[in-house]
Amino acid sequence: MAEKPLILVCNDDGITAPGIRNLISVMTELGDVVVVAPDSPQSGMGHAITITGILRCDPIRIDEGPQSEYSCSGTPVDCVKLAVNVVLDRKPDLVVSGINHGSNASINVIYSGTMSAAMEGCLEGIPSIGFSLCDFAWDADFKPALPYIKKIAAKVLAEGLPQDVVLNVNIPKYTGEPYKGIKMTRQSRGNWEEEFDSRKDPRDRNYYWLTGKFVNYDAAKDHDEQALADYYISVVPVKSDLTAHEHLNRLASWEL
Repeated sequence: MAEKPLILVCNDDGITAPGIRNLISVMTELGDVVVVAPDSPQSGMGHAITITGILRCDPIRIDEGPQSEYSCSGTPVDCVKLAVNVVLDRKPDLVVSGINHGSNASINVIYSGTMSAAMEGCLEGIPSIGFSLCDFAWDADFKPALPYIKKIAAKVLAEGLPQDVVLNVNIPKYTGEPYKGIKMTRQSRGNWEEEFDSRKDPRDRNYYWLTGKFVNYDAAKDHDEQALADYYISVVPVKSDLTAHEHLNRLASWEL
């Protein structure tokens, strides 16, 4: 009998978050699942790793599913590194991260712990996908997205991904109507217009809360933010190579 695919599941919202619990349930239909996820929320950690402190990675039982689970004290990237190098006895066939509570479309991919966990899987040579639902609510409705998540993950298991490419999958907030489908698209050009709310603590010392809003600067219609606005699931292939190859020759001509 053929060996089942080994699927590593991670996230950045923490191992008990509803998003990852839904993702685990889908992945157990596709293969043998091992979960290594943070013991507390790690949103916005990007590709941070722990280099000056200890890491703990302890077995845990949260539900009665067939998966094996480990709760990690580190970042999402720490979780993937520990899984590949310590926890697992063979390299996974697939790494999936999420389902994130909130969008990781456009520039959010840079800050995202969810996507950084997927990118770390990619750097390890493993086909990897990050999944996000554009709904920050803890009780968000993930169920309508699960068939699409299963379809995408099954396709990657069957076909693989190009070298150094990871998929960034964003799913619109469910409105009660069926999703229109899946679109392969590109990352939109946008950014956060940020403000720091300055306050005083009881000892009259300054402290700050980061606030702001996302602004899409992209007037075209072929990007992830437009697909989401049109109620499609957006799939963006993301590269680990950040070199601006199209500008390399021109910049190399500088007299430095």
